[in-house]
Amino acid sequence: MKPSIPKGTRDFSPTEMVRRNFIFDTIKSVYQKFGFKQIETPAMENLSTLEGKYGEEGDKLLFRIINSGDPFQSIKEKHKEEKISDFGFRVSNFAEKGLRYDLTVPFARYVVMHQNEITFPFKRYQMQPVWRADRPQKGRYREFYQCDADVIGSTSLLNEVELIQIIDEVFAKLGVGVTVKINNRKILSGIAEVIGEEDKIIDITVAIDKLDKIGVDKVIEELKAKGLNDSSLEKVTWLIGLQKENDKIAALEKFLSLSSVGLKGIEEVKEVSSFITRLTSNSSLLEFDLTLARGLNYYTGSIIEVKVNDPRSTFTSSICGGGRYDDLTGIFGLPNVSGVGISFGVDRIYDVMDEMKLFDELKLSGATTKIIFVNFGNEEEKYCLGLLKQIRNAGINGEIYPDASKMKKQMGYADDNKIPFVCLVGSDEIKSGQLTLKDMTSGEQEKISIEGLISKLQQ
Repeated sequence: MKPSIPKGTRDFSPTEMVRRNFIFDTIKSVYQKFGFKQIETPAMENLSTLEGKYGEEGDKLLFRIINSGDPFQSIKEKHKEEKISDFGFRVSNFAEKGLRYDLTVPFARYVVMHQNEITFPFKRYQMQPVWRADRPQKGRYREFYQCDADVIGSTSLLNEVELIQIIDEVFAKLGVGVTVKINNRKILSGIAEVIGEEDKIIDITVAIDKLDKIGVDKVIEELKAKGLNDSSLEKVTWLIGLQKENDKIAALEKFLSLSSVGLKGIEEVKEVSSFITRLTSNSSLLEFDLTLARGLNYYTGSIIEVKVNDPRSTFTSSICGGGRYDDLTGIFGLPNVSGVGISFGVDRIYDVMDEMKLFDELKLSGATTKIIFVNFGNEEEKYCLGLLKQIRNAGINGEIYPDASKMKKQMGYADDNKIPFVCLVGSDEIKSGQLTLKDMTSGEQEKISIEGLISKLQQ
């Protein structure tokens, strides 16, 4: 049978890994620049940690891990006097653990478990894979990496400001033009309050979050199915249309004039926007988006989503997102600890940069080797290994072809692996100490000492 991999997962070639690591390293360097420290958590968590944190739709996308051994047999033995139909089917009977859906909930669990070791506010970053049982499509995978940064233990909006600065700097370094869309869950709560549908805030946010994918009519249809009356639906439709207005903040303030929580949300958006306007040269970086909801139930304040805003790309999905959560740790026994975070979607960023051919402009290739020594035989091998040690000690990636094969085969290996320099060392070079160096791009050859070679490669 021909081997395969599960749908929604991928293998990565050496070329792809060089490019992916460039993205990882760029994000990591900016996180560290802003004072964030790295942690890691297990790939799997107890289902009790994960379930109920992502809403009804999120729970459906959890990958559950069947208990080891034969869980069906153990249940039969436990209920041997009953029929299966008598005690019913419960997932907990067969699965107690699941693959993590995101990095935020495991982080909240980590904070609670390690609260006595942590100095608050705690600034952490985490770069690990997550899994979702989603329908695979372009830009959406079942296994993908997230690169999170969170600040927990502080309610200051300066944290939101710094996270948006991080977003701006990362994408500037990657060469991708973006727009950072912001909203506030308090505004959405205020809307639900004003239209008299406070008990349906989750239904409203989940539906509005799908606006880009299903359109206004389908959103209204979904809300109608959830029980919103005609008057409420009319107001929601008007609010969605307000998104096109230039001064939507002023119109929204008027609409929410009787909602203190809604006005608080507007005040927070205005404060963050004011800071960003002063701190960045990119005047089009930030955009208030009233329809931005993000379906995660644990958000309570600022909501952030990043879209590509570059004529070279056709990508429409978000490539980074996040928000404020005021009591996520409370579900694990540590109440009233506010946090805010963002998450870069490396896989989507890769697809965008690949579409825009940015990797070509960066001159990144699949080769980590900068120079290879041709193998002419036993005596030459011994001599070249000594030279190779000097080169590697100087911090230069190098290798020697392992067999004394035909020259065509060795040069073909260098060419296929995009190794820029080939060093030829025969008996004449050993005697003179002058090595023959071939530039694989230009085809030119020169005689050079080992010291000169190291100097050239370092440049």
